[in-house]
Amino acid sequence: MALRLVQVNFKARDDSALGRFWAEALGWSISSEGPGVTNLEPEGFDWPDPTAVCVDLVAVPDPGTVKYRVHLDLATTSADHRAELVARLKDLGATPADVGQGDVPWTVLADPEGNVFCVLEPREVHRDTGPIAAVVVESEDPRAEARFWGEAIDWTLHEVTDDHAVLRCAEGVGPYLEFRRASSLQTWWSRVHLDLLPSPVDAKDAEVARLRALGATDVDLGQGDVPWTVLADPEGNEFCVLGRA
Repeated sequence: MALRLVQVNFKARDDSALGRFWAEALGWSISSEGPGVTNLEPEGFDWPDPTAVCVDLVAVPDPGTVKYRVHLDLATTSADHRAELVARLKDLGATPADVGQGDVPWTVLADPEGNVFCVLEPREVHRDTGPIAAVVVESEDPRAEARFWGEAIDWTLHEVTDDHAVLRCAEGVGPYLEFRRASSLQTWWSRVHLDLLPSPVDAKDAEVARLRALGATDVDLGQGDVPWTVLADPEGNEFCVLGRA
């Protein structure tokens, strides 16, 4: 696989504090590669590995309050586990969130900086994903997004309808990547995005060119001279292709 999804990147007011919340939420270890960056991954994890999509939190001066197109769904193994997890997350600083979900079997929460996420009811399909069941992206056209991302990272398509598309890495491990139809989408930059890693990392330029040929476009967020390349998929979701630091 020439490109792999390796992490979800959160922009944060306080990366350390938000990192502690998510480390406790996921039961993962916490580290830092430098000032203003907090890294989360499973204990004993050898990055990169398809068994998990890690979480990076990066401090920015004013991350803003926006409607997020990317969020995490957390897995549970039983009704008791779900109730315990929701209670523990609230003790850690999560708050109930109303995104118009109505009467659903999952619980919608917001982390201490307002990032919405879901704690799912037990589902057999998520029994082996780890604590993150899915990375979920709101979409105008889930079928088209699935085509782009399936080619971009060579993940297997498990389900597709006009309203929903589900992919997972070819090894059948780690979380799912889901696209869910939304009636209206933001047109400004998002606080949460995906990071992709070329393999080998020196193939970054070739992979970026391939992504552009698939329909990705360049994005200038004022990032300046950095070792990664910022792109947007055909629906405008920003993502980064990592390079050698």
